[in-house]
Amino acid sequence: MRFHFTEEQQRLRDDVRAFILQERTPELVNELEWNEHQWGPAARAFVKKLGASGWVAPTWPKKWGGLEASNMDRLIIAEELSYFGVGPSFRGAGMAGPVIMHYGTEEQKEEWLPPIARGEIEFALGYTEPQAGSDVAALDIRAVDDGDYFIINGMKTFNSACHFADYHWLGARTDPDAPKHRGVSLIIVDMKSPGITVRPLWTMAGTRTNEVYYDNVRVPKKNLVGQRGRGFSQMAQALDLERMYPIGGLQRSFEELVEYVRKANIDGKRLADDQIVRRQLAEMAADLEVCRLLSFRLATILDQGRVPNYESSTLKLFLTETSSRLSHVSMKILGPYGPLLRGSHRAVLDGIVAYHHRLSVIETIYGGSSEIQRNIIALRGLGLPRA
Repeated sequence: MRFHFTEEQQRLRDDVRAFILQERTPELVNELEWNEHQWGPAARAFVKKLGASGWVAPTWPKKWGGLEASNMDRLIIAEELSYFGVGPSFRGAGMAGPVIMHYGTEEQKEEWLPPIARGEIEFALGYTEPQAGSDVAALDIRAVDDGDYFIINGMKTFNSACHFADYHWLGARTDPDAPKHRGVSLIIVDMKSPGITVRPLWTMAGTRTNEVYYDNVRVPKKNLVGQRGRGFSQMAQALDLERMYPIGGLQRSFEELVEYVRKANIDGKRLADDQIVRRQLAEMAADLEVCRLLSFRLATILDQGRVPNYESSTLKLFLTETSSRLSHVSMKILGPYGPLLRGSHRAVLDGIVAYHHRLSVIETIYGGSSEIQRNIIALRGLGLPRA
């Protein structure tokens, strides 16, 4: 069976690609590809231009700044952005916005959704704590009722966007005596609020994540999203939406590797004639095609009005594991040139292989580790008993 885009989808793809090629600059690529989608001045300006075209939140209703497009259209846009290394991580449009749209009050929708869709504001996820990683329900940061406000104390860790985000999409415990899955609420916190301290944590890939400390931070109760104490289920739904990953960046990395193999000569022999190399590349091509079909499947499920669950985990697991395999294959094929970093005059492909090799380890952990994804697939997809 062959899959083809419709004429309208192909036009959308061509329009997005033309826009990217016109707006793409070294500064933009440096911020978004070499710093793991972290917004700087160039990215901020670029995202606002995306928002002006309706491409930040294309599936949203027009009244909230969207285009009422399909999730397949959304995937096409994300694929093009990813392929050219200018794909921001839209935590506002991808996670906070849909939850606000589904659970928020009309006042919250009017306050938050239009500026998210216009690319004017961005959110950081505030889920993980030292004792609450894969088990988000174990979070312990406290939001104490104080009249019209919550007083929040505690800390979060690995909050990757907090040093540039405008708002924190915070999971906090509002009902400490309730069962752990029922005592968590979602609260929107202005990152400029007094009492918030952000400290950097640097990953093995050289990218930045953060520790975030709350010291008697006052947040208006009107910023509570959805029902008090039901934040865990809302967060779980948002995580399912997060796992709709585009594969454009992986595809480009693979194509660059293939092009290198075509041209490279090692000890007077063409690398492309090496049977082991050819087999490894063929296997990677097959894995990438599986990733593509899984992403199409996820978009189709969303267009049918369903929230993907184990299907999201399937894509997240296979895509991040494929990314890891591709980085290992690339390192083997490049040999001693593989570990060379960006800036080295001997680096192949500008050192991107070494960067992706380190980054691929992180990808199998954040957003739910590979082990957690396998558990979800076993329990919810295959109906296996809990061990």
